[in-house]
Amino acid sequence: MNIQGVNNILTDTHNISTYHKIPILDGLELLNAKKHTIDFPFHTHNTFNIALILNQTFYTKLNDKFLQAPIGTLSITNPHEVHATPCDNKLGNSFFTFYVSPDVLKTLNKGCDVFFEDKIIYDRDLVNIFYYLSRHFNNPEVNLEKELLNALEKLVARYASSMYFEYKKTALFQSFLSEDLMEKFSLTDTAKRFGLDKYKFLRLFKHETGLTPNNYILLKRIEKCKKLITKETDLMEVAIETGFYDVAHLSRHFKRFTGVTPSEYKRA
Repeated sequence: MNIQGVNNILTDTHNISTYHKIPILDGLELLNAKKHTIDFPFHTHNTFNIALILNQTFYTKLNDKFLQAPIGTLSITNPHEVHATPCDNKLGNSFFTFYVSPDVLKTLNKGCDVFFEDKIIYDRDLVNIFYYLSRHFNNPEVNLEKELLNALEKLVARYASSMYFEYKKTALFQSFLSEDLMEKFSLTDTAKRFGLDKYKFLRLFKHETGLTPNNYILLKRIEKCKKLITKETDLMEVAIETGFYDVAHLSRHFKRFTGVTPSEYKRA
């Protein structure tokens, strides 16, 4: 077999991910990632991310920590917690992520906010339950909502803290939020509007948000894309409306942050 043939096999067997939007529990979303080789840059979510690790060690970068989740564990990030996920660029990482609304866990915690201090969960019972749900979430004979609620209730009871994770917002950050994210971003011009040089603005912005301005803008654009994409949506229109040049430009960045392309997300 020639080199081109080998490359085709690698392309066919790596980065096979599917995304699923389930109309239960305030909008449950699922990502089934198989042999994912593309790093996820620093980003945040509005949900709890509960990732079941299926192969290879799963790495998570936080602002002050570098975590390693072995096969057969759960890796959790809290809402608005800035994190990045470097993947094995040769073998790929396989994992199944449940994106769960914080209101669901708050209800299970008797109305108290939930925070997971321990990000890596070593619990064979819970891992087996989440593994079962990852394999049968689309089985009509399985009551996914009931089974997942039972699993989440156990997770909260055993490992959650009743505390509020405060996402820092300063005047600088609030002002930046009001900017038109669809316009071309200039670090120098934006810094001048705050009376700062670009290096100080960059340092302050990253200190308060955990993200660079460019990644922040991309993340907000991707979030807007997800809201606009429906089964009837024209992806070119979405790309233009959210500040991307075309569908290819949108797809490249969309997959970096979500693990799937806009077309795959549209089919979910």
